[in-house]
Amino acid sequence: MEENYFRSLFSRLEFGWQLGLVLILLWGIPRFLIVMGANMSGNYQYVSIIFLTMIILPFLLLRSSGRKKIGLTKPIIIAIIIALISGIIFCMVMYLTASRLFEGTTKNWFVYISRSFSNLPKDLSYSDRTIFFIIYAVISMTFSPIGEEFFYRGLVHECFSKSWGNRWASIADSSAFSLTHLAHFGIVYIDGTWQLYFIPALLWVLFLFTLSLLFYWFRKKSSSIWGAVIAHAGYNLAMTYMIFYYVL
Repeated sequence: MEENYFRSLFSRLEFGWQLGLVLILLWGIPRFLIVMGANMSGNYQYVSIIFLTMIILPFLLLRSSGRKKIGLTKPIIIAIIIALISGIIFCMVMYLTASRLFEGTTKNWFVYISRSFSNLPKDLSYSDRTIFFIIYAVISMTFSPIGEEFFYRGLVHECFSKSWGNRWASIADSSAFSLTHLAHFGIVYIDGTWQLYFIPALLWVLFLFTLSLLFYWFRKKSSSIWGAVIAHAGYNLAMTYMIFYYVL
């Protein structure tokens, strides 16, 4: 008899593409709308709530065996170190690409995303810039990497993997991850109107899709979801650094 990985309250659930799709819709749509609203208001505090629920979800839904199945296990340390470096390098490639193609315009995803740092003082001294960078780096390396990887490379991946196998599951979770990030860049709010930057948005989604595949690769190589989390954290660290020291 197949083991039920879910807690008794959710015992009728099972890993499968149907549950994966439900999870994507239940968390992806509200997250998309909240980010879009934040782009208008400049208030991004509610986005963190979505990430917190993603962090809590495996502990709410799954027994210990289920959490182990999605990769909440002890990682291989050398793979973790490589994952961190790889995430940083990937972000640098994205930064150089955007800078070369779109320079300092809002079609550069780093420039547009830097607008979400609107609560910073206008004239930052070097010491203040360092302090704010550290604060933002810590936040960006915790909430979204842990929440999104537990969710996409963890729960969602295992749902699709049960039905379609790991290769197609990684395509499914990577597609959901990258398309959700159109709310962060691609569909943009500029001068009081919404616009679609088609070519920059397409490149942004393709980069993030590839990045997602890399995150899953490090989950496999580290034998733990923490491989994906650390690669994601490295990417976010580099993005925060680029924004603070090369964009703002």
